[in-house]
Amino acid sequence: MNILITGGAGYIGSHTCKHLAQQGHTVVVYDNLSTGWKDLVKWGPFVHGDIRDTQRLRQAMRRHKADGVIHFAAKAAVGESVVNPAKYFSNNVTGTLCILEAMRDEGVRHIVVSGTCAVYGEPERVPISEASPTCPVNPYGASKLFMERMLADFETAHDLRWMSLRYFNAAGCDPDGETGERHDPETHLIPNILRAAKGEIPALALFGDDYPTPDGTCIRDYVHVCDLARAHALALEYLAKGGQSMPINLGSEKGFSIKELLAAAEQIIGRPVPYAIAGRRPGDPPRLVADAARAKIVLQWEAAQSDVAFILRTAWNWARLDAPAPSA
Repeated sequence: MNILITGGAGYIGSHTCKHLAQQGHTVVVYDNLSTGWKDLVKWGPFVHGDIRDTQRLRQAMRRHKADGVIHFAAKAAVGESVVNPAKYFSNNVTGTLCILEAMRDEGVRHIVVSGTCAVYGEPERVPISEASPTCPVNPYGASKLFMERMLADFETAHDLRWMSLRYFNAAGCDPDGETGERHDPETHLIPNILRAAKGEIPALALFGDDYPTPDGTCIRDYVHVCDLARAHALALEYLAKGGQSMPINLGSEKGFSIKELLAAAEQIIGRPVPYAIAGRRPGDPPRLVADAARAKIVLQWEAAQSDVAFILRTAWNWARLDAPAPSA
């Protein structure tokens, strides 16, 4: 297939581009480089554009004869969404609307979107299935849930088929070192553990050690980015064969606390990682772990590469390889 990848110059997007190219698909990256990196566009042509530019999107779909879209181009920092909700609704909601309008106008009928477990908010039960109530507690999660509502409405009106892949904690990097995780500023836990280990920051900020968990720190479900990339390919292929639209959880179905992750990282790196206890962040649930049974049944997918040691080894390999990049 010819696949337009919005946000394909970013973390999960670039890994997915590599996987799709290896599977024989043609990938076209559409990115405004506000958070993506041009040097991570390696597996197909690049179109510089904003997802809120409907005409630019239509031109890209038409020129490259897009058979489907995989949509990663979303703002994704929870804390920032609380202080600047307009940015999140403008990009995530309005931007997705523009993509859907362009698809409608150009006759592109299949889209896989980057979803999130943030749509569940603070869950009543763990593990979390797709049947769990959706009650986001921040603008980021709310924007992603509204994206799913738009997808459903466009399916009703225009027969557009969709899948929203609700990730838990994306982690790790390409084992070959060809792409990896790079954010500016960096807000994700594992890269910041590695930055603290390298002395690039004084210490890891550990947000809360008084949660109702065995060691007092939050428990999360970490899923390797290469597993996520494979799921996107399977999802688009499933839709292209006439599959049903739906949201699907992607996770390892295993939970690790922050202190457990720190200890595992120290084993990989071979030295202690400095950390400092900070206060809890609003809206951080004590435990988030996926029920990924639907992904196994519908997509024949499971988190095959999401062993925590492998996640950390691939992330550490990238952290040592990746020199500071010029500003995009």
